[in-house]
Amino acid sequence: MPNLRATPYETEATPPGLPYIIVSEAAERFSYAGMKTILIIFMTQHLVAQSGEPALMGNGEAKGWYHLFASAAYFFPLLGGVLADAFLGKYRTIYWLSIVYCLGHLALAIDSTRVGLAVGLALIAIGSGGIKPCVSAHLGDQFGARNTHRLERMYTWFYFAINVGSALSMLATPWLLVHYGPHVGFGVPGLLMLVATMMFRAGRDVFVHVPPGGMATLRQTFSRAGLASISTLLTLYAFMSVFFSLFSQTGSAWVVQAQQMDRTIFGVELLPAQVQAAEPIFLLALLPLSTYVVYPALARWFEPTPERRIGLGMGLMALVFVLLAWIEVRIVAGEAPSIGWHILGYLVLTLAEVLVTVTCIELSYTRAPRHMKSLIMAMLAFSVSLGNIFTSAINFFVVGDDGHGPLAGPAYFLFFAAMMALALLVYLPFAHWLGRRPTIGGTHARS
Repeated sequence: MPNLRATPYETEATPPGLPYIIVSEAAERFSYAGMKTILIIFMTQHLVAQSGEPALMGNGEAKGWYHLFASAAYFFPLLGGVLADAFLGKYRTIYWLSIVYCLGHLALAIDSTRVGLAVGLALIAIGSGGIKPCVSAHLGDQFGARNTHRLERMYTWFYFAINVGSALSMLATPWLLVHYGPHVGFGVPGLLMLVATMMFRAGRDVFVHVPPGGMATLRQTFSRAGLASISTLLTLYAFMSVFFSLFSQTGSAWVVQAQQMDRTIFGVELLPAQVQAAEPIFLLALLPLSTYVVYPALARWFEPTPERRIGLGMGLMALVFVLLAWIEVRIVAGEAPSIGWHILGYLVLTLAEVLVTVTCIELSYTRAPRHMKSLIMAMLAFSVSLGNIFTSAINFFVVGDDGHGPLAGPAYFLFFAAMMALALLVYLPFAHWLGRRPTIGGTHARS
């Protein structure tokens, strides 16, 4: 790109492009999380036919659509990573796919039929998925040798912005949907995505633009040696796909179950979709607590290596779904359990997220070759896609909408808990082996 800076600023201060990236990311996360939060409620309570008559989905079909969309959103990082690293560069990839993203929000806001739903979700999956591996890498590109010591703090603010935007939208958009309908419920997240795109465009002239590497990057990445160097990580991601098949159900099965619970807390009745806000709120607290409290406490009994933290998180996720199965038993018996049990479940789920997701990102960066960092993050995202494909298939073909399938009621949650427990048993010997493998730098992790 002519007249655009290609090298980092020679300064010890924070790069001038950082505020544009962080504010844009907060707005983008508001748009994505807000739209996704109300999807299940929209499909089961607000969807209409071309004639304007209600054309609602059952719970099983709606959960199938939800996870199919989530799968697509985590598949397209592969496209975004290739476009950014080889052809367009990160800035142009983010900007043009953000426009696609905005068009998806527009389709959802103006058309409440299945056509609008399909078009909107397809465009959002392409846009949001395509920019996913690029934004954090673009942030890192802004730093040079003199200010690299600020990078860790900036990533902390970046993650903070993500979760603030997500929490606010999870509280706001369900309320907007109930009081103003789907046009406003989807329209407000769309406006926030437009703000995110405009804010990102405003930083164009102060950003550092690392040029794409062309076909040579692809040849190096997909060579036999390149793929062999990441085979260990690909095996790890197979286990992560099982974890994410459970984790991703906070916006589907959890919401459906919450509709049948007593959602009053401190005299305030929460909407079913609003309960999801507990996850990003807990995450803001647990991120520093894990570093300064949880890991030092674990160190009294064993060294919390990355491999062990992942295994512990997998075990906690299995326990969360046992809790959900117990809640479902009470619901089937005609009770209305307190939503406090869901809040407890979100607390344990969020701790599992910190132990598994954040740690897996750390392992990915330390074990991936330098020229393959972006692609590795896209492959990690693809493991989320695989997990959602599996959950979508279960809901489309096994659960059904009549509530009388082989995975009806508590059996649904027990099935996923058992699957997670089985994956953990297979993971344990792999983790022991992985802990003795050298990193790219040549050091060994202790196990």
